[in-house]
Amino acid sequence: MPLVTAHVSMSLDGFVAGPDQTLEQPLGVGGLELHRWHLGDPDNDVDRAMTERILAPHGAYVMGRNMYGPVRGEWDSFADGEMWRGWGGDEPPYHAPVFVLTHYPHESVEMAGGTTFHFVTDFDEAMERAIEAAGEETVTIAGGASAVRQGFAAGLIDQILINHAPVVLGGGESIFADLPDLRLRPVEVHSSPLATHIVYDVDRS
Repeated sequence: MPLVTAHVSMSLDGFVAGPDQTLEQPLGVGGLELHRWHLGDPDNDVDRAMTERILAPHGAYVMGRNMYGPVRGEWDSFADGEMWRGWGGDEPPYHAPVFVLTHYPHESVEMAGGTTFHFVTDFDEAMERAIEAAGEETVTIAGGASAVRQGFAAGLIDQILINHAPVVLGGGESIFADLPDLRLRPVEVHSSPLATHIVYDVDRS
């Protein structure tokens, strides 16, 4: 079975998105502050290296629908009636199969550069398909909070990179809410003025 990883940026009070997520504020109120460390061109070696790390290719991805786009409900509910094709533009950065969790099935969307979005209504099915597609390469859960929580609850995540931003949001979405006992062991720590980047292995001992 391939290594299963996850990656999130997190506030000091444990939230990976702010409250009141909308089309205009997809990360919620204050959520953009979690990502200052990699927005634009990182101006220090640590943040630059971490940005390159999260953009490194993986064998397959699983993500929640909010990570794919801002559309809620039926797929034709977007304002202009056109199919939303993801935040990543015409050539998303994944270059691999991406399995998007959604309550609303849709045909797959093939993009330039080797990315194909597959829409799946069940987390276990999404992970099974991602693991099969990845072969011996890494599978990464690319958010959001619910997808990462389900990965932890299923005991599938082996390692997570958390970019701890020096921000307090006061509310929002947590990846740890309602999880059973979970032990993480830090194996790497890298710091910059904008974030402390910690790689944790899941301790199953």
